[in-house]
Amino acid sequence: METTNSVPPPIDEESTENRGSMWDLDQKLDQPMEEEAGRLKNMYREKKFSSLLVFRLAFQSLGVVYGDLGTSPLYVFYNTFPDGIKESEDVIGALSLIIYSLTLIPLIKYVFVVLRANDNGQGGTFALYSLLCRHAKVNTIPNQHRTDEQLTTYSRHIFHEKSFAAKTKRWLEATALRRNLLLILVLVGTCMVIGDGILTPAISVLSAVGGIKVDHPKMSGDVVIVVSAVVLVGLFSMQHYGTDRVGWLFAPIVLLWFLLIGGIGAFNIWKYDSSVLKAFSPVYIYRYFRRGGWRTLGGIMLSITGTEALFADLAHFPVSAVQLAFTMLVFPCLLLAYTGQAAYIIKNQDHVIDAFYRSIPQSIYWPVFIIATGAAIVASQATISATFSIIKQALALGCFPRVKVVHTSKKFLGQIYIPDINWILMLMCIAVTAGFRNQSQIGNAYGTAVVTVMLVTTFLMILVMLLVWRSHWILVVIFTVLSLIVECTYFSAVLLKIDQGGWVPLVIAVVFFIIMYVWHYGTVKRYEVELHSKVSMAWILGLGPSLGLVRVPGIGLVYTELASGVPHIFSHFITNLPAIHSVVIFVCVKYLPVYTVPQEERFLVKRIGPKEFHMFRCVARYGYKDLHKKDDDFEKKLFENLFLFVRLESMMEGCSDSDEYSLYGQQTVRSGDSQLTENRNMISLNVDSTMTSSGDDGIIPAQASALIAASNFFSSAGQTSHQSELDEMEYLKSCRDAGVVHILGNTIVRARRDSKFLKKISIDYIYAFLKRVCRENSVIFHVPHESLLNVGQIFYV
Repeated sequence: METTNSVPPPIDEESTENRGSMWDLDQKLDQPMEEEAGRLKNMYREKKFSSLLVFRLAFQSLGVVYGDLGTSPLYVFYNTFPDGIKESEDVIGALSLIIYSLTLIPLIKYVFVVLRANDNGQGGTFALYSLLCRHAKVNTIPNQHRTDEQLTTYSRHIFHEKSFAAKTKRWLEATALRRNLLLILVLVGTCMVIGDGILTPAISVLSAVGGIKVDHPKMSGDVVIVVSAVVLVGLFSMQHYGTDRVGWLFAPIVLLWFLLIGGIGAFNIWKYDSSVLKAFSPVYIYRYFRRGGWRTLGGIMLSITGTEALFADLAHFPVSAVQLAFTMLVFPCLLLAYTGQAAYIIKNQDHVIDAFYRSIPQSIYWPVFIIATGAAIVASQATISATFSIIKQALALGCFPRVKVVHTSKKFLGQIYIPDINWILMLMCIAVTAGFRNQSQIGNAYGTAVVTVMLVTTFLMILVMLLVWRSHWILVVIFTVLSLIVECTYFSAVLLKIDQGGWVPLVIAVVFFIIMYVWHYGTVKRYEVELHSKVSMAWILGLGPSLGLVRVPGIGLVYTELASGVPHIFSHFITNLPAIHSVVIFVCVKYLPVYTVPQEERFLVKRIGPKEFHMFRCVARYGYKDLHKKDDDFEKKLFENLFLFVRLESMMEGCSDSDEYSLYGQQTVRSGDSQLTENRNMISLNVDSTMTSSGDDGIIPAQASALIAASNFFSSAGQTSHQSELDEMEYLKSCRDAGVVHILGNTIVRARRDSKFLKKISIDYIYAFLKRVCRENSVIFHVPHESLLNVGQIFYV
């Protein structure tokens, strides 16, 4: 069944204009769930780690966080001097730039500043965006409710009206253009991270495998390409096993890698030229720029690649462990490795192309080659996993088409696998490796992607420091100036190499940006038309308890994106079919700008209309790290929360002298509201007081204990409410046993005839194509085919 509608400009869900009898009626019978959310409010224990545990976690973080940054010595000097070295002092100047780049960007900016801006341990551009969405109304999908702010994971600050943070918040919220620009900035950073997921495996594996030619100089370059392609195919083919199964290998490999490159670097400093230590003086940076060293910055910048992955892969480790690993091991070993390579190059300037492998003592060459290949695979694995993670975040926030997401670990929520994206990345990675055939052009492309992500992080951090941290403006200025001086300098250098491979990440970013932005635009338009066309409660009540139809045994789950109001799909359904189920539950699956929603806080249940209507609303809330998994019995948990709601509601009514609905034309008056509110507050108090924390992973509320406490509190209310509760519970269970039908809306949006050309292309072609090829909602919700009913609608926007 389909219908066609032409929809006027959308009305905001929170708007309070044009109030009247219908507005009052809707507010009476379908209010937001502040009380229901308040009952679930609880607190998490602050996680504390012993010193021994921090050291163990710091060791484990090596295999996940630092693989990309640690393999940079394989190709930095080659990409810095692809045409050879003219003067020895150029090597000293380049080394000095590397030293201070590592100090300013990874060490000071990321390890000691940016890592503190994590979202409850989650890192990356979308984690920063979620922080901003909680502290300012910048989310472009207007589905926020006050109930969301009562989640334990929904932490935010209250601003003083005259504070600089409040002024910044008002400025950011003032126009839709600024909110859209912020979203575009986040999407650009996301697209560049996806580009990293393609370029990191290409350059890391190609650089590692290239070591074969050092020992066998007559070998054809085609052999290196073929071997690299085979390694890449094997790498991407193993992704479905997940990092958890092979993760125990990662940390020892990377630890051994850092110790080897640090030791080899110290050996080369002692053996070849200890005078390279003068590169620690910044004077040589000035001299290097005077001799035209600015043109080589694209290669030097590769020394800090992987820094963004350091932030994006933060999920599994505390900040203290990541900071400890970097300052105690990664940073000193990288300095030794680059300094040792520089000492070797000064004495062997013709070997700059293969400087890393030629500087290795012959006796340990092949063991180092094997470990280098393993470290390159680990580096690639970390970047691919970060790509999966950020696409999942984008999907949850309505910025990416629905794709299949698979959990690969029962212990770590963030370890996921996306099959479709995995094979797309593999094909593009092999295409880049075979197309460029050398590290230099891939390095130029890699540099463009990395510096763009860093710039995006800097701009988001400025807002985080102002809105979330409420830092003094002087500190914000210092951070901004220091970051932009370094990153804009590198950015200006990589722009010169756009025609030498730097165009690759731009093309990748443009393709993914179009996909993500158009999908988000279509999602917003679809939400707006559903919001505007929702049905008034006055119309529903006017139909009577039977809704003007035959009420057949069973439960109908009507899926909607609206967290309040009756969706148009429902009125369309009951006006075209002569029957509806005895119990109707409007199910809203909603993603919030938080990393996770605890299981005990996931469902909110509310009754819609009088009891004899048997209509409920259930809002299921998820964070951007949460997943719908097949082993999660969504339907079972929904009914458990529904039955719990009926019991609590019955107890509250037992203390109310009069709590009945009276219908007068188009207005409904409910008596005893103040008494009921008081009773509900008392119930909330009892439920909250019984929430107990358990374990290090969060809290498990004692729902059974809460119910017992509430039962004892209301035991003197009489048996009438108890009997009413039993009757309704039996009725609900009998309806559930009769059958559950899932009613899904298939809303199709099309551009109006008088729409602009760009809008028609976006909605009618790109968005329509993406909607056809992405996964259906029925698959995502794991709805059995025999219990599925699709209702089609067409809206013109």
